Amino acid sequence: MSFLLESDALNGKAGRAFAVIDGRNVEMFGLKKMQADAEFQEADFNVVGTNLVQKKTKGVTLTGSFTIYYGTPEFLNMLKTYLKTGKLPYFTIQITNDDQGTTVGTQTVALYNVKLSKLPIAILDDSADYLSMDVSFSFTNIEILNAFGAPAQLGE
Repeated sequence: MSFLLESDALNGKAGRAFAVIDGRNVEMFGLKKMQADAEFQEADFNVVGTNLVQKKTKGVTLTGSFTIYYGTPEFLNMLKTYLKTGKLPYFTIQITNDDQGTTVGTQTVALYNVKLSKLPIAILDDSADYLSMDVSFSFTNIEILNAFGAPAQLGE
């Protein structure tokens, strides 16, 4: 068989994330969703003798976002620091996918030099049972601390 078994589909809730802020490990315990992306920047590459326009990769932008339950003060404190000092704190985020029901194992990725891009300051919502906030960020580097393996049934 050469297809993915349902038992190796990753459960989106099986994992954890934490931020390293000023040397402190802060678990992102109210995390609902997190995603980090690499968007490749491209330029047109034209060559005489063809009408084909090729794309040349010229860089990459690293950005992300997370949704967290409202009430976590760590990120608002970063805004306060910036407003008082003019210096926006950078931090590290470490994300681990850890679904023990799969055979692919665990993956841990670190995002370095994380800088907030957009942060809600205050929220009220008369229709919300629970308040959550969407935060966007950029970062400058990644490290794969531990990578998934191949599903057991596909072999190595």
